[in-house]
Amino acid sequence: MRIVIAPDKFKGSLTATEVAQAVGEGLRESLPTLGIDVVPVADGGEGTVDAALGGGFERRTTTVSGPLGAPVEAVWALRDGVAVIEMAAASGLELLPREERDALRASSRGTGELVRAALDAGARELVLAIGGSASTDGGAGMLAALGATLLDAEGNEVADGGGALVDVATVGLEGLDPRLADATVVLASDVDHVLLGDAGAAAVFGPQKGASADDVAALDAGLAAFADALDAAVGGDGTSARVHPGAGAAGGVGYGALAALGAERRPGVEVVVGFTDLDDRMRGADLAITGEGSFDEQSLGGKTPMGVVAVANVHGVPTVAVCGRSLLDESQWRDAGFAACYATSDRAPDAETSIREAATLLRSIGRDIAAEHFQAESANAAADDTVREDRAGV
Repeated sequence: MRIVIAPDKFKGSLTATEVAQAVGEGLRESLPTLGIDVVPVADGGEGTVDAALGGGFERRTTTVSGPLGAPVEAVWALRDGVAVIEMAAASGLELLPREERDALRASSRGTGELVRAALDAGARELVLAIGGSASTDGGAGMLAALGATLLDAEGNEVADGGGALVDVATVGLEGLDPRLADATVVLASDVDHVLLGDAGAAAVFGPQKGASADDVAALDAGLAAFADALDAAVGGDGTSARVHPGAGAAGGVGYGALAALGAERRPGVEVVVGFTDLDDRMRGADLAITGEGSFDEQSLGGKTPMGVVAVANVHGVPTVAVCGRSLLDESQWRDAGFAACYATSDRAPDAETSIREAATLLRSIGRDIAAEHFQAESANAAADDTVREDRAGV
């Protein structure tokens, strides 16, 4: 028998690999000879590089500019000319202590430096996982790191950060790294927001990054000025990438990549499923296990669990969900294609314990999955153990 365990992370508790390992340990307690294939996955945000590494990519580390300029060590992944870059590793909100978060100054420059490092390493396909950003600069910092120039009306360079973008008068793309012309850029993102306005990057995500109401207004004005200048630089048919779904992702990095790099936006979990070879690894499996920290209606909208169950369904493999908490009723997850759902919160007295003891609780869930989905095999394994103990006592 073989089980594919392909979860996302439990944010604030366990990585995807740790989730899979804990469930696998519980399964093997009941079924010692069980074949387990661990496939960490993600939905295009944090954890995407870990998923790539689990799929056989090579780990690379590069020192880049953090969101406020201080150097950070960022991990990315490379295989056969394909680089997987996680914006959160270079320009992420979690890189900054809460008291240091500065929505006006934070920049995406480090993400551009990672792209340059990938090009230096021979990458010709660049997968940008753009969740978890600290910046709201429209990708200006990323483009500057790749050779673009941002000038004010007097011809002076404009400082990094979304707060300075209001001074941008012209964007020059002549110095953009020429290798980008022959590279494919994929935006792994499920965010549908446009760049500007009430449904834009600053208004929707700025407050999460420490922006006040005044800051949000300033950031939106800066993004508008930058978009005017970048639209003029790229020309085109008059339809600005600023109105495309996903342009507002990651503080507007979606816009910068779409407008200047010709990026293709794809659902994050679809991208991750592809480079982890999940389809091939699902063939012939007896059960698939997936999940994430919060299993809710957003999960059903195309996040990791739905990506995994879609692949499993193609191969006729039943799928079980594991999660920290489920906000879905049974009819919802059954209608979505899941055979069962197990939550650590159902086994803990409170949320804090569910998070703190997640690994122990997931091992318990693994034992229950073995007992409930492989009853005969579990019974045989238990009988074999009893026989061995009896023989040892003779």
